[in-house]
Amino acid sequence: MYKILLLTVLVGFFPVDAEAQEDESFTDKWQARATRTQAKQPKWAVPMLSPFPMLAQVYRTDFTRQITPAGKENWNLGTGKGFNLIPFANTQVDVLTPGFVTHGDGAQDGFGDIAFLAKYRVLSANEKNGNYIVSGALGFSFPTGSYKNGSTTAVLTPTLQGGKGFGNFDVFTSLSGGLPTSNGATNGRTIQSNTVAQYRFRKYFVPELELNSTRYFGGSRDGKTQTFLTPGIVMGRFPIRRAEAKSRMGIVGGVAFQTAVTQYHSYNHALVMSLRFAF
Repeated sequence: MYKILLLTVLVGFFPVDAEAQEDESFTDKWQARATRTQAKQPKWAVPMLSPFPMLAQVYRTDFTRQITPAGKENWNLGTGKGFNLIPFANTQVDVLTPGFVTHGDGAQDGFGDIAFLAKYRVLSANEKNGNYIVSGALGFSFPTGSYKNGSTTAVLTPTLQGGKGFGNFDVFTSLSGGLPTSNGATNGRTIQSNTVAQYRFRKYFVPELELNSTRYFGGSRDGKTQTFLTPGIVMGRFPIRRAEAKSRMGIVGGVAFQTAVTQYHSYNHALVMSLRFAF
């Protein structure tokens, strides 16, 4: 009896199309749903740093080196990336595991914050039917960081994202706000804007240019703006298990370099390396 109840709950949370075969496994149904969902949007590359309007199913881990104003090197191993999942049509859910921060400036090493994000794709069309997309997302981070390597309070981050493609070229942008759930005047609020321009070269290479900007309101950085120009390249997806026509697995890599273009910046000359497993 309990097996029937469990199956009923799973079917309720993960609906199956009527034409799906009865002998498909749970994994097969999940992957088929993700494939159908992604077929309705442009096949743009997930950028190196910026939020993106596409729905993706991938595990990401980044390694970031930042140079402080004093010339010291800090590394973030993981950089708060993690799992991007497509559990429902038009929906992405992220589980963002904390990165581990090592300091060359004398501060205590430790883990950052854990975060979760839900994204819903409002409008989209693939390259053959308009080549555009609009999405909305809501993120929530918890102050789990150790030794001041995270926020002192939970932060809510609503985001609006959209983009348009023109053949092998695409551009997309996002606007978001960082809203502390307590002590907003002390912790400060932020508005982040990110714009990405990409060009797909051949099949596996996507050079890109990102503009990443943060405006601070309240707190110790009140009134300041920090903006970076970030050229980079994303390489992949290189398929795994090529012999299997339905396999979604692949490896994606990338590298980018951030340079501050505003007088105020908390770091500069950041090298970012990314490794991703798409599935």
